[in-house]
Amino acid sequence: MGIVCHSITALDATVCDCRACPRLVAWRERVAREKRAAFRDETYWGRPVPGFGPADARLLVVGLAPAAHGGNRTGRMFTGDRSGEALFAALHAVGLANQPTSTRFDDGLQLFGTRLTAPVHCAPPRNKPTPDERDRCSHWLRTELALLTPTLRAIVVLGAFGWQALLPVLASAGWIIPRPRPKFGHGAQITLTPTDSSREPLRLFGCYHVSQQNTFTGRLTPAMLEAVLVAAATAAGLPTA
Repeated sequence: MGIVCHSITALDATVCDCRACPRLVAWRERVAREKRAAFRDETYWGRPVPGFGPADARLLVVGLAPAAHGGNRTGRMFTGDRSGEALFAALHAVGLANQPTSTRFDDGLQLFGTRLTAPVHCAPPRNKPTPDERDRCSHWLRTELALLTPTLRAIVVLGAFGWQALLPVLASAGWIIPRPRPKFGHGAQITLTPTDSSREPLRLFGCYHVSQQNTFTGRLTPAMLEAVLVAAATAAGLPTA
């Protein structure tokens, strides 16, 4: 799209103004107007949701897209919904967050060496972005990876959609993707070699998404999520609890 961002701060500010996908713009703004009854007195964010976490993160957690009444309401990734409840509780349990909850933008949450992002920055209808919307949004993720490259050492991908969206972006950002292309799976681990020998290898970890469908049914338990986060944090050189 020809947009150049020279810092994570600039990237986060620029993402918020994106209107590249008409269907997503219409949906996020409709949800912000109509609201959910439980949040009828709140002012919804109703814009693209930027990544969250330090600019020198060593670990990146990649999800799918903001939730209509979560990130699209609060303006912060995974904040204000059930998926976030599971994720932040686990991040806190392993020492990567200062508190176990994330309810609103100004609740004091801090992440340690860890950043959250998604391949799609707007809430999609039925939580299902189209391939075209994913591709239109990919340049933001590519820019984010480039800005994080000096410190980034590991990535946790939550779910198959994020895995499939991330691999081609990693390839275009200078990482060698094995052939055949690695398949997503909970507990999958891959070491990616950079095309530039001056850069460090990157460890990629697969984890089931923290959706209610997975956490409520026991497909993804707190122990399973925490185990992946600990393995990824260790690979990234971060201390854990």
